[in-house]
Amino acid sequence: MRSRTSSIPFQVNRVRRRVPALERERLLANPGFGRLFTEHMVRIPWDADRGWHDAELTAYAPLSLDPGTSVLHYAQAVFEGLKAFRQSDGGVAAFRPDSHAARFRRSARRLALPELPEETFLEAIDLLLEADHQWVPSAAEHSLYLRPLMYASEVTLSVHPADQVTFLLIASPSGPYFPRGVKPVTVWLSEDFSRAAPGGTGAAKTGGNYAGGLLAQAQAAEHGCDQVVWLDSQEHRWVEEMGGMNLCFVFGRGPDARLMTPALTGTLLPGITRDSLLTLGRDLGYETEEGRISVDEWRAGCEDGSLSEVFACGTAAVITPVAAVKSVHASWTVGDGGPGDVSMRLRQALVDIQRGAAPDPHGWLHHARVSSAT
Repeated sequence: MRSRTSSIPFQVNRVRRRVPALERERLLANPGFGRLFTEHMVRIPWDADRGWHDAELTAYAPLSLDPGTSVLHYAQAVFEGLKAFRQSDGGVAAFRPDSHAARFRRSARRLALPELPEETFLEAIDLLLEADHQWVPSAAEHSLYLRPLMYASEVTLSVHPADQVTFLLIASPSGPYFPRGVKPVTVWLSEDFSRAAPGGTGAAKTGGNYAGGLLAQAQAAEHGCDQVVWLDSQEHRWVEEMGGMNLCFVFGRGPDARLMTPALTGTLLPGITRDSLLTLGRDLGYETEEGRISVDEWRAGCEDGSLSEVFACGTAAVITPVAAVKSVHASWTVGDGGPGDVSMRLRQALVDIQRGAAPDPHGWLHHARVSSAT
């Protein structure tokens, strides 16, 4: 079939036997995160001669990879993570897929991968949601997590930009990130490891960035912390990110509060949630800023009360409050150690837009081609 928005035609091959409704409802009652997948996926191959071709919606199934497949050896791959939400009218909408499509292209460019046209990225999401919209949960704090990925599928041990690449889109129903309510975390300031350096891949969403952080995360756990906070690679002085999430600092309180998040210097991932919260912060009357903050300034601000809240933000959790900080030099508490008023107000404002419970003035919702859960 010819795509409705993309210049690349898609073949639609839906599964003939669907999971029975009662079984699907049982699975959706407690989906967890990343362990349950819908019945379809999208696959698009690319090669240097033909470009993108043979796009298809097909049954979700395991991959068969030759041991010499390039990605297994040289990690030439990128991915995205975004969500689709059940709306108050029963429909389904993905949140800011156009921004994720643009970031996916930038990541691909940095990893020397072909850039998937943004309209094709959106068409893939449309087709998958149209086929599997019944897998979008309706319970509060539940969603359908969408995972686009692209990897070097050429079979070669030669180190070069791959001549064969595969794009996939899969979907995973997900439960609440915080099943018992939003839980503030304690963080460890890493001075032994760096997430990214100038000129590196810090601004790209690529698996190597996450694999390289696992040892630092284990170190954080050894010190009784939930997450690791990354500092700049040169001085280990300036605050950058928390794990795979952006950080935001709240100075002051109430309507006079000011939001500050580390500026995008090329070593930080340009988070879509980060950008959304900066926009909502301005909508709610808060002053917002992209700047920088040192470890010493973070500690001093908490000690004198000028820094009232700190939170991390990302697709999975939306907002994760930071309760306390530990390092080899000092430990301190942020505010009263609980979720801050500004943080929770921002979180609720974003969640309400995502679920269609509040107006969408910025046009962030991309409504799927389904009108209800039936």
